[in-house]
Amino acid sequence: MEKIELKAGLEIHQQLDTKKLFCECPSILRSDQPKFKIERKLNPVVGETGEIDQAVIHEKAKNKTFVYEGYDTNCLVELDEEPPHEINQEALKIAMQIALLLNCKIFPVTQVMRKTVIDGSNTSGFQRTVLIAHDGYIDTSFGKVSVDYLMLEEDAARPSGNQDIDEAGYENSKYYKLDRLGIPLVEIATGPHMHSPEQIKEAALKIGEIIRACKVKRGIGTIRQDVNISIDGGNRVEIKGFQDPRMMIKTVELEVKRQQELNLIHNALKKLTKPFEEFQEVSDIFKNTECRLIKNVLGKGKVYAVKISGFAGIYGKELYENRRFGTEVSDYAKMYGVGGIIHSDEDIKKYNLSEREVSEIKNKLGIEKQDAFVIVVGQDEKASNALEAVILRSKMQIDLAVPKEVRKANEDGSTSFLRPMPGAARMYPETDLELLKISRDLVNEVKKNLPKLKTELKGYLKEYGLNEELVKLILDEDKLNSFKDLIQICNNPNLVAKTLTLFQKEISVKSNISLEKIEEVLNDNILEGILQEVDKKISESDVKIIMQRIVEGKTLKEAMQKSDINLKEEVIKLIKEKPGLSANAYMGLIMAKFKGQISGKEVMIELNKQEIK
Repeated sequence: MEKIELKAGLEIHQQLDTKKLFCECPSILRSDQPKFKIERKLNPVVGETGEIDQAVIHEKAKNKTFVYEGYDTNCLVELDEEPPHEINQEALKIAMQIALLLNCKIFPVTQVMRKTVIDGSNTSGFQRTVLIAHDGYIDTSFGKVSVDYLMLEEDAARPSGNQDIDEAGYENSKYYKLDRLGIPLVEIATGPHMHSPEQIKEAALKIGEIIRACKVKRGIGTIRQDVNISIDGGNRVEIKGFQDPRMMIKTVELEVKRQQELNLIHNALKKLTKPFEEFQEVSDIFKNTECRLIKNVLGKGKVYAVKISGFAGIYGKELYENRRFGTEVSDYAKMYGVGGIIHSDEDIKKYNLSEREVSEIKNKLGIEKQDAFVIVVGQDEKASNALEAVILRSKMQIDLAVPKEVRKANEDGSTSFLRPMPGAARMYPETDLELLKISRDLVNEVKKNLPKLKTELKGYLKEYGLNEELVKLILDEDKLNSFKDLIQICNNPNLVAKTLTLFQKEISVKSNISLEKIEEVLNDNILEGILQEVDKKISESDVKIIMQRIVEGKTLKEAMQKSDINLKEEVIKLIKEKPGLSANAYMGLIMAKFKGQISGKEVMIELNKQEIK
């Protein structure tokens, strides 16, 4: 990787665990049916530069209607019917904590900005964002990585799964839920100073550790991580959804390979001077076609084709396994609602196109040996827009080696086009809020309450003699505070750790009840009540049994009552009925008979007394 002069930087968005950023609504996601719906059309506006951003123009061309689903946990701020309230102070302090852990400098005065976003994810057509800190760094084994800035901003609405795709009048609409809109999140951006996939992965994990030390939300969708990648002589490409540590290195390697191959294609094309042809409607050629892709559309849409001069063999060039330049171009076309493209470098037979149809296409377009053609099928406006996108992307390859793009990370490590790279033309000041002033006293207060990082906490837990598994479980499950509280009640670190982690997992599996439900029932108050009786009324081996009984519906008092089982008599009786078994076999039979009313340790002690081995 060093030979190709890779440059990479990270952008990480993490939700904070507070109320919403500019109102007092709770930051909870809803799974029930919405209480109301509203519709909006969003239009582009000029930014501070006096221009409309390219990415915004791209979204406007889709001409979408947006339908927003709201709940009783939403307010007029989220509907853009009321000005924003004062910024959430708890969220501000958490953002400052993260900034200080990243060695950033806090701005004493800053301005809330509006960032134009018209993909429908914000009812207002913009996202509020404020620059909190700058000029930080993290240490990696490859050297320092700069943290350029940290911003505090409101999260967007989330796509809804409630839309009926057959609903009349809503073919070109998109549905969003308002439950996520306004949840505070921090955006952290590093400088483009990473030069290998391994360093990128290490930096991502290090920043993740810092973030999780603070009061942030956990779970799927609460963190979104992107990586910006360029190689020598190329443009920056942003890859969204760069989440999975297992795929990080592969994703970077494939993107580098893609950019290298695009550079080679550019070098082969950059001398082309012949202008691109206008596309033509060619529906008449396919009146009796056997091509299912075209047959299914004719009558409802049209077939268009275009000659791409000098591109023979280009669309078929492989960028990496299972991805060709034609796939890149097809991604642009798909943004306008078509299924893809057919191009002349493909195996045309797989589409069931006849030789006559191909010959007529070539004759109509004037295709020569060095030329390529592209066919798009779809509803009139969608198909024509898609073919315009094909021409645009093909022209771009002549002018640029690697276009500026936002791409999506796929599960297999590949990436696909999402939209053009946004620029600086979409930011302008928020006029409904005063300047945000961050006092030195507030900075000092936050400094005094900085959380410890996971690496520091591991050492703390190991001082109690816990093994690696228990240390990892406590930290991964965010049980450290519970451990600190319960260790004051029961001076048995291993028992406390197992009570908080392993025992609950085992009960979850045995009872077929979700771990979340188990943790809800066995809250810290219940666990405290159990542990404070260890070595008084109950033994260490009773703890898991009592926990199981509480999950089954017993009160703490009922669960701690000892059974009237005469264990000695039961063991002697079983040995007489089934002589010659091993101690483990007898224990299994006793445990099965009394179903958790006694512990395995008690049974084994009694078996040893009977000299059963």
